[in-house]
Amino acid sequence: MSSRDYMFIAFGIFLYAFGFSAFIFPEKVVMGGLAGFGTLVYFITERLFGYGIPVAVTSYAMNLFLLALAFRSVGKQFVIRTIFGATCISLFIGLLQPFFPEPMVQQQTFMNIIIGAILCGIGIGVAFTHNGSTGGTDIIAAMVSKHSNVTIGRMMLYVDMCIISSSFILFHQIDKVVYGFVILVIVSYMADLIIDTSRQAVQFTIFSPHWEKIATEINNKANRGCTVIDGMGWYTRRDVKILLVMCRKIESVTIFRIIKNIDENAFITQANVNGVYGEGFDALKLRVPPKKAHDHSTPEQRANDDADVKA
Repeated sequence: MSSRDYMFIAFGIFLYAFGFSAFIFPEKVVMGGLAGFGTLVYFITERLFGYGIPVAVTSYAMNLFLLALAFRSVGKQFVIRTIFGATCISLFIGLLQPFFPEPMVQQQTFMNIIIGAILCGIGIGVAFTHNGSTGGTDIIAAMVSKHSNVTIGRMMLYVDMCIISSSFILFHQIDKVVYGFVILVIVSYMADLIIDTSRQAVQFTIFSPHWEKIATEINNKANRGCTVIDGMGWYTRRDVKILLVMCRKIESVTIFRIIKNIDENAFITQANVNGVYGEGFDALKLRVPPKKAHDHSTPEQRANDDADVKA
């Protein structure tokens, strides 16, 4: 990863820590993840000993413990990204928490929950978009997914639900549990929204007599490939060249500028694409079943084998 990625990961984690420290934690609401687990530990130790163990300390210690268990399962790169993310999140929470003994919006619990969850979701989305990891339940989910058919998302949901539900044992208030699940839903939605938005792609179909210049400029300036398709205009009965271009949504302005500078009268269509996979775009992540050995037996032999099994 580049230094730019690390800067965005740190920025995303700061948003997460600010949303948690300024809006959620002062309301004594337990959210998912290790931040929620740290909140439980804080209030339990405060009730037992009169002093709560800081959330940042619990979160960082648990992240290191889980990483030690999962080192062989998740790989070196995941461990490096998670250590960086866990260090940032513990540092930011530790610095911000003392500044917010009371929630930012006074006597508006639901408003604080909504704002905090939105900030946390945006922060996670920004970090994940730049290949970051916040650790916590991500590690547990990654370990379980290596040895079972349970998906990472589903495992994270199970763990977060257990952490949130545990707050009822501590506070005996059902509204705290409800607020925790509201946070879980909003954080998940906002994180997915940020991740999907950054990965949205568009497809350009370009008709222009200057198609060669446009294709060359798109290659050189936008760093995107072009596919040239042969076509024929039915009205003019003339052969035409059609350019097909795929790019990220945020790169579409660059494509439009290139076309306009070369041919203001070019005919252009732009369409949103749900997914683009391959070189220069997203990797196709599917579990491919192992290939079976070729069966060279005849249909009669297979029928006899089936009859033997049934017998």
